[in-house]
Amino acid sequence: MLSRRIATRMSLAALAVAAAAITGCGVMNKQSSLVAFTTQLRGANEVPANASPGSGSVDAVFDTSTNLLRWKVNYTRLTGPATAGHFHGPAAIGANAGVALGWASPLSSPMDGSATLTPAQAADLMAGRWYANIHTAAHPAGEVRGQMTMVRN
Repeated sequence: MLSRRIATRMSLAALAVAAAAITGCGVMNKQSSLVAFTTQLRGANEVPANASPGSGSVDAVFDTSTNLLRWKVNYTRLTGPATAGHFHGPAAIGANAGVALGWASPLSSPMDGSATLTPAQAADLMAGRWYANIHTAAHPAGEVRGQMTMVRN
């Protein structure tokens, strides 16, 4: 588990460096505007919790200068095909909220996406008030969930 976290942080750091390099001039300014987020998706994190054998992760990079959020999702062992996936918010850990940003269908693992956030969405994400959720037919309210957490260096 620790090696997966290290690999995730390393891949997020590589993504931030690559994004900064692509922007050309002002690399340091662009690099400092990138914020990494991560979460582990588990049935135990759902509200209410469930005993799903499924698990997964969401890793994201948010550019505070453009409000562009990019994410990568991986999941496995769900009870059936994923029927929907979203970022929800605003909500603290243990609370439910409406969909803040949906993921493009059909869902598959691995998958990635991006979207430009509104100022309100950006503020909620930065404040730790977003969670990721994957839904299935057996768990229409959500099978696996995880709170998006800022990666601290």
